[in-house]
Amino acid sequence: MPCISMRQVSSPNIPQSEFPGQALAVELYREGAIRGVEIGSVMFAYPDPDSGKLIYPKLELLRLAIPRRTYTQSHLDYVADCAAKIKSRADKVKGYKFTYAPELLRHFTARFEPL
Repeated sequence: MPCISMRQVSSPNIPQSEFPGQALAVELYREGAIRGVEIGSVMFAYPDPDSGKLIYPKLELLRLAIPRRTYTQSHLDYVADCAAKIKSRADKVKGYKFTYAPELLRHFTARFEPL
């Protein structure tokens, strides 16, 4: 399953504390109704047991699950076109903050609002 790096498509100035992978997921959905899942700070950031400071993962990714024999090349071209449109306006893409985040498995039920 392909993963798209937030840095490949969107703004490199969204800090990890503002969930750049989540921002990309939202932008792809807004631009082309393309659903994906963030695999980055929302899913894997955790507090350091000693300092309480958040430890962020090295990568911010977006997973696009593509079932075999379902999508055509034109579907994938559409995804690429949408990603290119997002990249062309990357400086306008903003991060997100939590409005709700459970302690465990927060990536399943967390809620966000744009900054």
